[in-house]
Formats: sequence, structure tokens, C-alpha cells
Amino acid sequence: MGAVLGTGRVGTLTRVALTVVVFLLLLPTHALAAAVAKDTSATLVETLPLPTTLVGPESVAFDKYGDGPYSGVSDGRILRWDGADKGWTTYSHAPGYNVAKCMAPKLHPAELTESKCGRPLGLRFHNTSGNLYIADAYKGLMRVGPRGGEATVLATEADGVPFRFTNGVDVNQVTGDVYFTDSSTRFPRSQHEMVTATGDSTGRLMKYDPTTGYLDVLQSGMTYPNGLALSADRSHLVVALTGPCKLVRHWIEGPKAGTSEPFAELPGYPDNVRPDGKGGYWVALHREKTESPYGSDSHLLAVRLGRNGRIVQQLRGPKNVRPTEVIERGGGKLYLGSVELGHVAVVKAAT
Repeated sequence: MGAVLGTGRVGTLTRVALTVVVFLLLLPTHALAAAVAKDTSATLVETLPLPTTLVGPESVAFDKYGDGPYSGVSDGRILRWDGADKGWTTYSHAPGYNVAKCMAPKLHPAELTESKCGRPLGLRFHNTSGNLYIADAYKGLMRVGPRGGEATVLATEADGVPFRFTNGVDVNQVTGDVYFTDSSTRFPRSQHEMVTATGDSTGRLMKYDPTTGYLDVLQSGMTYPNGLALSADRSHLVVALTGPCKLVRHWIEGPKAGTSEPFAELPGYPDNVRPDGKGGYWVALHREKTESPYGSDSHLLAVRLGRNGRIVQQLRGPKNVRPTEVIERGGGKLYLGSVELGHVAVVKAAT
């Protein structure tokens, strides 16, 4: 027989407590997560400034020795940070890269310059081989060996449909398989605003087998697929959908293999997704959904999610910082990539 609620003060408190519990249970998962997420601010540790005139270190990667960061920049090169004394040095570039034309001041529209010089976005190393895989917005999926130099183009189309906006990439460190996104088959990177404005849903998620060279379209008809990350157990991919402000989970192993499902609703527009080293993910937010030009001087830079998709931490910082990637390294340092700024920022989450 169940307990009977009492009357008076104790009964009232019990009913209030039950009401709160029921209310929380009825909240959507993302709302409940946001309600209990730890709110932290970013404290700047240092900046890694790019050479003059260069901007846009969109993605940040470290090699198997921990060297770096490496990042692709606005003139089409991939640079490596070699410490404060040497700064950034050239590591790689696309085939046909012309130093004089690509490093000169930009006198032409971005699409004309980038289509010739390349615009590297997502970067991931395969630790066993030392190869760096590059999602170049205009050149397609590329790879460069552990000594750097000129990259090799691996794929520029899938099922006869050319890539228009190659964007995010991740590597299965066990099998060597490479997963990447093409954000749109209609609009190039220089028209990325149109992908969101039109609700374009021609994006694709793909897998490249480096052993056979076979390319497989895992899912098509996606709305602005951007960054992605392989789960810690390698059973699924978490993919950011920028326009819809969502994450989806695409299963690659187990009984659900080949299917996708919602993973998280986000309070802003996501870019890259990176593992947090604890089974969850850091998701960079380029801006908030309902950002106001008035009021607070800070906004959400990123959120950290648990392995179940619940937001467990919100990282805030100044509104002039619009990160495209957050990667956590030793000592709690967070490296922030940016498609707009002239440096990589290194911050810590203040308690």
C-alpha cells in the first residue's frame, strides 16, 4: 500500500517537492541539461598570433608527439606553431599552390582566391601513420605525410556529385577510416551564409577507406553538416548541424548501424566538435541563437556535453571572440580556433 500524503506544512512541502520533480522530468533533455550545466568564464592564458595579414585558424590539431598546434589559414596553407621563438611555420599546402599569388594581399573575391589556393578547414592526424587529413573547402579531402609538404587530393566528389564545401573531418585511430562532411552541394564556403539562410539540406556525411580508396556516402540530405567527432567507443559519430543548432548521432557499429538520431539541442550555432577526453565533447558555438546586441559583454563560446548528449558545462567569453573549434589539452588548457581572428587563443575555464 502506498504512503498517504499528509496535511499541513509537511504535506505541502512534499507536494511542492513532487511538483518540482515532475516539472524537471517533463522538461526536454537539453533544457534539463542547461539547467544543471556548470557556467564558467574563459580566462585568457596566451595568444598564438599568426603572421601579418593572415587570419582564420579555423581548426586546431596536434600530432602524436603533442607538437603543434597545426592550423589552416586564409592563404591556403597549413601552419605549425613551433614555439614563441619561431612562431608559425609552413607545414603543408594544396597542389599547385603559388606563393606569390596566394600570399599576396587579397585583391579578388574570397571564392576566386580560395578556389585556387585552397582553404583548409577540418584537420585530424592519424597517429599510427603520422598522416594529416585535411578537409579543404575547395580542394576536397586531402592528405599529407608526417614530414609535411604538398598535400595529395584524395577525393573531390561522391556518387558523381562534386564537393562544394568540404568542412569537418575525423579519423578512426584503430581502423584508419576517415569521416568527413560536405556542408552543401549548392553553395561554396564563400557563401556559407546562404546555406543557413535558405535552409539548404544537400549536405553529406562520408567515409573514406585509405586502404582501398573507396568512398562511401553514409548519409545525404543533411542540413549544414559541419564538424564531427568519433565517439570514444568508436560506435558512432556526433555531427554538428550548424543551421538547425543541433547535434545528431550517426551509428556506424551495432544494431543501429547506418541510422541517425537526434543527440542534442544547442543554445547556439555549432561549428567543430572535439572529444573532451572524458567520453564527452566540446562544441564550439560561433554565436548564440538569441544573442542580443545589448546587455552582457560576454556570450557563450562553447558547451561541453556528456556522452549522453546533456550539456554539462557552458563556457563564456567576450563577444568579439567567435570560436570555430575548442580542443582541450593538458593542464585544462583550451585552444580556440577561429575563422575570423588572427590568432589561436589559449584559455582556461575559470571556476
